[in-house]
Amino acid sequence: MAVILHIETSTDVCSVAVSDNGTCIFEKCCEEGMNHAKLLSPFIDLALAHLKSADKKADAIAVSCGPGSYTGLRIGVSTAKGLAYGMGIPLIAVPTLETMAVGALRNTNENNNFLLCPMIDARRMEVYDVLLDKELNEKRATSPDVLDENSFADTLQQSSIYFFGNGAEKFKHVIQNGNARFIDGITPLARNMIPLAEKRFAAQKFEDVAYFEPFYLKDFQPTTPKPSKINP
Repeated sequence: MAVILHIETSTDVCSVAVSDNGTCIFEKCCEEGMNHAKLLSPFIDLALAHLKSADKKADAIAVSCGPGSYTGLRIGVSTAKGLAYGMGIPLIAVPTLETMAVGALRNTNENNNFLLCPMIDARRMEVYDVLLDKELNEKRATSPDVLDENSFADTLQQSSIYFFGNGAEKFKHVIQNGNARFIDGITPLARNMIPLAEKRFAAQKFEDVAYFEPFYLKDFQPTTPKPSKINP
């Protein structure tokens, strides 16, 4: 296990956390809009000061790698890369949608089988999403989707799906299926990166600081609408 500094700036939430052996020991968060350029560095200074007071040092930097806002990710990733390089420690990339799924799992007590579908808004009826099981195994890869009343129809015949994130609110008003469920208030937060970053640290799944680039939400280019079948 390790001491990891976590940075999440993929949406309009600016969030920093520190974990020690998988336990969150520091957290600072602002959900009041796109203030990353103003808030991120002070939040990190507070996190590093907390580590210094505890006589600890970070073993790695974890940063949200998208999909997400170009501006937010650019600020977070460039800061994380600079810290990793300057401190001589590894850089860990954590997918934004998986981070959201960790938060969603903490808001459901269902024991039956179900799937998780975090959604990042890409304007109009467009989203980026992924389908995960409750162990966070990928059942359908991250992809762009144009939402309508038939979205996920095949999968919803087989399983209930929890939809959440800033892209799910608009889907709530068009889907009419009893297996479609919604969790409100789920945003990407640094503290929810912790189990994902710990797993990558243990596997030594690190990024090349010089060449790493996140998954920016640029031009939305969905392919021909596809059936939403899960992998066997």
